Amino acid sequence: MPTMVKTKSKWDGFSLKPRKEMPEGLWVRCPSCEHIVYKKTVSENLEVCPECNHHFRASGRTRVNQLVDEGTFEEFLSDMTTSDPLDFHFRGTSYKDRAKTEETKTGAKEALLVGKAFIKGRGVILAAMDFDYLGGSMGAVVGEKFCVAVDKAIEESLPFIVVSASGGARMHEGVVSLGQMAKTSAALARYDETGGLFISLLTDPTTGGVTASFAMLGDIIIAEPEALIGFAGPRTIYQTIKVELPEGFQRAEFLVDHGFVDMIVHRHNLRSEIARLIDYCGK
Repeated sequence: MPTMVKTKSKWDGFSLKPRKEMPEGLWVRCPSCEHIVYKKTVSENLEVCPECNHHFRASGRTRVNQLVDEGTFEEFLSDMTTSDPLDFHFRGTSYKDRAKTEETKTGAKEALLVGKAFIKGRGVILAAMDFDYLGGSMGAVVGEKFCVAVDKAIEESLPFIVVSASGGARMHEGVVSLGQMAKTSAALARYDETGGLFISLLTDPTTGGVTASFAMLGDIIIAEPEALIGFAGPRTIYQTIKVELPEGFQRAEFLVDHGFVDMIVHRHNLRSEIARLIDYCGK
């Protein structure tokens, strides 16, 4: 019998070569409209969905870059890190090791950036929280950096702008963390006595001990659209007192309607609105 020779199939259409995998990180699904959006497009749009205007969470460094005039941010206390006051361990991991892991993951040494900058030519002291670092939780370092920023604002007679994004007090520091609520509030009282202007910007999420202290003490309180703002979350409240909360409860729009927040400002308009408020207040 003649030997059968196998020949490779020839295709005029699609290739038989293995399909190349899609590089990770190029696309992002919007949690609001569920569109798949090119991540670069979202970044160029100030981390806002171009389809539905959903405001994505942004890191502290991104917030600074979005708000200030280019090249004007002069950061201070950038190397300050936690001393682990309680020698805290959780599930076999020390707090110090967890902090190092967070630094490697986020590039940030702590959950708050502070510095001097200009916003549309107006000098300010700016503090921006970073939710990516341990959920933007407030510990001793966050409290200390915040108070130093307040002192700088007093010393230089500048408006103080704070961008909040936090899950609240840092459990790894226990009562030390809770003490920062009183410490930051007292610093703002000193600032108020000098006639300073404190503008508080609430972003998604602003909760827990941060909401119960400095975040809600602004002379003017601004929120981004649909930002979650509150103390305990809806599930915790239901489990505690068995009460179903109203629809939209703890969202920026609900708080504006009930007088807890002064205004909601789209991220694209924040720079202009903050500059306008500084001028309006004569600062």
